[in-house]
Amino acid sequence: MAMLGGEAMPRILMQVIRFCINSDDKPLKKLCMLYWEVVPKYQEPTSDEVLRAAQGGQTVQRKLLPEMILVCNALMNDLNHPNEYVRGSMLRFLCKVKDEEILGPLIPSIKACLQHRHQYVRKNAAMAVFMAHKLHGETLIPDGPELMETFINAETDVGARRNAFLMLYNESEELAIQYLAKNLDDVGKFGDGFALLVLDLTRKACRRDPNQKSRFVRVLFQMLSSESPAVSYEAAWTLISMSNSPTAVRAAAATYTNLLNSQNDNNVIMIVLERLEQLQKKHSKILQELLQDILRALSSPNPDICKKVLDVSMTLVTSKNVADVVVTLKREVSKTEQENSDSSEDKGKVYRNMLITAIHGCAVRFPDVAESVVHTLMDFLSSDGGMQVIIFVRAIVERYPDLRPAILSKLVNTVDEVTNNNVMCICLWILGEYCETSETVTDAFDTITQQLGDAPFIVQAEEKQAQEQAAIEAAKGPKMVTKNVVLSDGTYATQTVYSEPKISQSLDKSPHLRKMIIGGDIFLGSIIASCLTKMCLRAPDLGMDAVTVKSMTVKALLTMCGIVKMAEVTVSAQKSSLADCSERITLCCRALLDPKAKALLKNTLLTEGKTSFASFLAHVQDKDGSGSEESKEETITAQADDLIHFRQLRSLTAQGGDLDLDDGSDLARATGYADGSSLLSNELSHVYQLSGFADPVYAEAFVTVHDYDILLEILIINRTPNTLANLTVELSTMGDMKIVERPQSQTIGPLDQMTIRASIKVSSTETGHIFGTIVYEDASTQEKGYINLNDIHMDIMDYIRPATCTDEVFRSMWAEFEWENKVAISTSISDLVEFLDHIVSSTNMSCLTPHDRSEKGSFLAANLYAKR
Repeated sequence: MAMLGGEAMPRILMQVIRFCINSDDKPLKKLCMLYWEVVPKYQEPTSDEVLRAAQGGQTVQRKLLPEMILVCNALMNDLNHPNEYVRGSMLRFLCKVKDEEILGPLIPSIKACLQHRHQYVRKNAAMAVFMAHKLHGETLIPDGPELMETFINAETDVGARRNAFLMLYNESEELAIQYLAKNLDDVGKFGDGFALLVLDLTRKACRRDPNQKSRFVRVLFQMLSSESPAVSYEAAWTLISMSNSPTAVRAAAATYTNLLNSQNDNNVIMIVLERLEQLQKKHSKILQELLQDILRALSSPNPDICKKVLDVSMTLVTSKNVADVVVTLKREVSKTEQENSDSSEDKGKVYRNMLITAIHGCAVRFPDVAESVVHTLMDFLSSDGGMQVIIFVRAIVERYPDLRPAILSKLVNTVDEVTNNNVMCICLWILGEYCETSETVTDAFDTITQQLGDAPFIVQAEEKQAQEQAAIEAAKGPKMVTKNVVLSDGTYATQTVYSEPKISQSLDKSPHLRKMIIGGDIFLGSIIASCLTKMCLRAPDLGMDAVTVKSMTVKALLTMCGIVKMAEVTVSAQKSSLADCSERITLCCRALLDPKAKALLKNTLLTEGKTSFASFLAHVQDKDGSGSEESKEETITAQADDLIHFRQLRSLTAQGGDLDLDDGSDLARATGYADGSSLLSNELSHVYQLSGFADPVYAEAFVTVHDYDILLEILIINRTPNTLANLTVELSTMGDMKIVERPQSQTIGPLDQMTIRASIKVSSTETGHIFGTIVYEDASTQEKGYINLNDIHMDIMDYIRPATCTDEVFRSMWAEFEWENKVAISTSISDLVEFLDHIVSSTNMSCLTPHDRSEKGSFLAANLYAKR
């Protein structure tokens, strides 16, 4: 361990040879092998030899230590040991030895081990031959490939055959292909390791010569049905990379779907879904045939997997399969209500919202299925996903006028089941805007007024006191009452009775809408007033008699007066909310009572709302359409000459069928530089100078931020002619940062340089500082020196990236976070849109709110979103 840390121990070599090398203790032999791996095996060149080599331009010839002859003899004894474990361990060790002088005398013994009776020895002997031939080639084992070909033809052990094929695959590819051609039907019996090597050989050979694809197609199709998930997965994407034929893609996609529904590991399922998503971009028509198999993965209890399945599936929905998809989604929605286990409860709410969103998308794209899903979803208005349902219903009512009568009738019948205030607001808005027949207006008005009840909408003092007393009694729990009773035989007995307080049910029996208003929801009161006003204004135009219209108007006015009174006495109401409610309801009352106001406001109240909502839906549809067009533009069209690959000249972007065969694309996806740009242009912005140019030690740091990990690569340059010993970079942090790996002490030569690495863990994505000091000791003067380093400022901009999300998700996150800060900004920018663009670029966020740049105003509201 000390030698691995860099400490030289030249005097113990002979002691190890004398006392440890011939021991039969297995752990000690293992430690000896580790020691032989790190111990210096060659003599250090003298200064005269270095000078002569520098003057003559010749390299210094390395000389093996004399002691290593004894070591080679001990290694030979272990190679010929009767115990197969000792032989196998020594052969495994020889795979790590790179010195030709040590391996040379051992080659005959290694070859002899290929014929050993035990498969453990043969397996490691094959690997030792492979490494020796790889390092020294024709010098040590000139007949290595032929020897291994003879060995593999006679070998029956799975591991030994795999190692032998590994050597043929790397050292003599043609022999490997010949062996594979002779044993095509037996590849499935040779084990998973051998099959993976065959797949690797297939990719390597086809990359070099695309005309050889036909030689491997048969074995690839055999591996698709392998019992090993790893083999079938690798075979599937190898087949896709080699061929774009419908038969190959269909077989690979079927393999992916089988893995999707047979694996229990969430990580495996996510990887397969990623592959299916990539496959969908080029072969969507083939995947559409397997859409139902993909949807079977919705049975997973993980919401992230279900979301990924829905994302992939929604891109494959067409007019031919949309009916089956909607049936499956409706069945899944019904399951979320029926299942009551703890696991389903954790998944239920989020999963139901995802299903409703997916059904909404199907209905928007394919109007024929809207009628079949809207009535099913309206049964969930009172559930946790009621907000998603009512938003979907609102869009359907606007886009499909033919469905309005049935939807409005269903909505009127289910209003009494709605328990969410926000859902109730949208329900009332829909009824007020789209009830355009006398029957629907009458039914909706009667239902709303019946659910509201009569004014006043405030809890009386006596009722409130009774409720508080009942709550106190309920909190006390059941009471135990003991009394004496006379039994039938005339004797006395003691009877104990537990009595529970009676809870007042007067308020619980009232409808949900009345509960909401009495609870002080002023905004809902304004919605009710607007809804009733629209119905009263629309009633005369529908041929309703004057008496009915007058009765409706009186009820609406009484209701609005009660709502205003409720707003005035509600303690929780804000002054601004009370003012808005009073102003809005006053306007509605004037529209009903004053003929002049009615003439001015009627058209605005009855038509402007629907017009604005229609323009909003059009904007949303245009936004979705532009997104799909952008994705279509990104699709790369296969060219006629796509088999000609100039790897050094082509960009790193994957093209055609070589998505996975292109190492450059793999590297680009791993590093994030998908555009093929140079890393240097991005690195320079993350280099921080830590010390000055006049300091004895110059230091600069390159900072790499990856999620919650920060890696510091500190370049240290000794600018003095002396050796600096015990040089340590002492770092400290300020903020939610913790140094995981501190730099170790180093010794740096005169005018030399080295790179020191340090790892820092970040607890939260916020601003932090990294500061420190360089401490060193001059080896010649024995003086200590200190250099204070500049601070490294970690900005939150290094963590976040612009992103987009739906309005519903944004609102739910905003309500969940429950924070709001007002920031006063002084700026010279006078234009609001220009100022918004400046904020977006400065904060590295994206704007979710569309704005018309041609319009000028003094007020602007926008939602900004980013994620790490």
